[in-house]
Amino acid sequence: MERAEQLARLPEALLPWFREHARDLPWRRDREPYHVWLSEIMLQQTRVEAVKSYYLRFLEALPDIRSLAQAEPDLLNKLWEGLGYYSRVRNLQAAARQIMAEHGGVFPGDFAAIHALKGVGDYTAGAIASICFGLPTPAVDGNVLRVCARLTGDETPIDRPEAKAALREELKDVYPALRCGDFTQALMELGATVCLPNGAPDCLRCPCAGFCRSRDGDWRRLPVKGEKRPRRREELTVFLLRCGGRYALRRRPRTGLLAGLWEYPNVPGHLSPEEAVFQAETWGVRPREILRETRRTHIFTHVEWDMRAYFFSCGEMPAEFTWADASDIDGRIALPTAFRKLRDV
Repeated sequence: MERAEQLARLPEALLPWFREHARDLPWRRDREPYHVWLSEIMLQQTRVEAVKSYYLRFLEALPDIRSLAQAEPDLLNKLWEGLGYYSRVRNLQAAARQIMAEHGGVFPGDFAAIHALKGVGDYTAGAIASICFGLPTPAVDGNVLRVCARLTGDETPIDRPEAKAALREELKDVYPALRCGDFTQALMELGATVCLPNGAPDCLRCPCAGFCRSRDGDWRRLPVKGEKRPRRREELTVFLLRCGGRYALRRRPRTGLLAGLWEYPNVPGHLSPEEAVFQAETWGVRPREILRETRRTHIFTHVEWDMRAYFFSCGEMPAEFTWADASDIDGRIALPTAFRKLRDV
């Protein structure tokens, strides 16, 4: 069977299967574009189980596009705290403001207008257009690439941009006339629950097993991926400076990693205890003693932080820092996971 024939058989195999086996997820309970858009952005680089509570909490605080457009940045960051990739929530708000300014607050209903929103690429635009507006617009992510590579025996490295673009064009030709959104979600669902990324696919439960070229073991070598670049490793010394029950915080730069978020003061490199005391003195916090020190590693997509942290008791609270107590940090201030994990030790 040729590749085109295999792909053409997907709708008849997947749509009945999806109707019976689709997971009950909060964002599948309606086709409101704001809800689908929010879920798709949250699900980028994040597990479904982790997203569920964030999604519900976010909608409770910001139930519509207008409230998202008007939200204070600190509230947005607090709602996003722990999800990582904070540029996603900044782009969400920028896109909400676009919708208010360019579309009168109504989510646009065609692929090109959706794609033009800040932070929305081919995948997200395809998902929203098909799920919410019934358009035959594929949403090709890692799950869909893996399913189709195994189904057809395709050895093209899936991390090449041209592989994703080519599959998107092929899938346009096989979309059903009706239930476009279900077909989009069925492809995603198959990759998330049956044709798994790390381990053996559950071929006995797969509705496509009868016409899949990898069902007899070829899945072990598919999909093919190019060689990953090693992460850059950075050493940091982080200071948890406590004075009168409050901790020193500061804003990160407006651009770059964790842009504009709060952090504990830190400097590049690993300082010795003596060097750390000297650094604290230069900030004018009048360090009294080092209460303890610890080491932690935090991994971002392309960078790994090796953090050496010192916990200081201090005698002064210079205005160079913002001084917040534990309740502020828990309830109001968004502290990225890289730093929060130090506070919890």
